[in-house]
Amino acid sequence: MTIQQLEYILAVDQFRHFARAAEYCRVTQPTLSAMVQKLEDELGVKLFDRTVQPVCPTTIGQKVIDQARVILAQAAQVKEIISEEKQSLSGIFRLGVLPTVAPYLLPRFFPQLMEKYPELDIRVTEMKTQDIQQALHAGDLDAGIIASKLEDSFLTEETLFYEQFYAYVSKKEPSFKHDVIRTSDITGERLWLLDEGHCFRDQLVRFCQMEAVKVSQMAYRLGSMETFMRMVESGKGITFIPELAVVQLTEEQRKLVRPFAIPRPTRQVVLATSKDFVRHTLLCVLKEEIKSAVPKEMLMLQSVQCLL
Repeated sequence: MTIQQLEYILAVDQFRHFARAAEYCRVTQPTLSAMVQKLEDELGVKLFDRTVQPVCPTTIGQKVIDQARVILAQAAQVKEIISEEKQSLSGIFRLGVLPTVAPYLLPRFFPQLMEKYPELDIRVTEMKTQDIQQALHAGDLDAGIIASKLEDSFLTEETLFYEQFYAYVSKKEPSFKHDVIRTSDITGERLWLLDEGHCFRDQLVRFCQMEAVKVSQMAYRLGSMETFMRMVESGKGITFIPELAVVQLTEEQRKLVRPFAIPRPTRQVVLATSKDFVRHTLLCVLKEEIKSAVPKEMLMLQSVQCLL
């Protein structure tokens, strides 16, 4: 039994297809199939049912795959211990980031980080909070940037910065004439929100006390915050945007931005890792790069802010 064989069976389990698994592992299909077959012969069991499409693990195969995932995570940790001992800033680092954070935060620090540390291969994936949490548990991510503390005993969480929410208001809305927005100014019928499952949506629905928003938003399940901003600019409704998004707006677009009345809704942007993550030197560099890339006033919770 080899580490390589365990990587192959995890790939087959992921793709449920030998050819795609082989492509992912950068070997030929006959090579991968032969290695999986050799492992099955050694163990004396069939790990996959090849008579169905897509292929699927057998009952005992699933147990072996689950254990293989643990073994590979532990093997990877051995390498990480050595990297940390050498204080190495190289190799692969897998980072999950919320879709409502990534477009506004990553451009502020990521290119500079890559230029400073060219041997560091950071692979970023946009994911919802629940998916980041699950990936950290499974060992599929090294770290995640989320928008609230999960209070998960498996994870270590550190606040990066605090980010206010702003209203983005069409010129045709009555509230456009107001200097600040109160929750009473917002109704679900005029509000563009992300799909359920986004913590950005959930936090603001609670803040605005709009329990009926689910019903009124059935027709508005579009893809992204940027889509909703274009809708507002075209003269329809209200949406919410995070503070870092405001920084990227043109002068004309900023005319549509309105702060909330005090206390202003604010999210806590957090860096989460598993408690057994060992590459602290790399993590420290990442944290410092992020913190230096956001306005200094965002590093502390302000007295006028309401943490969601």
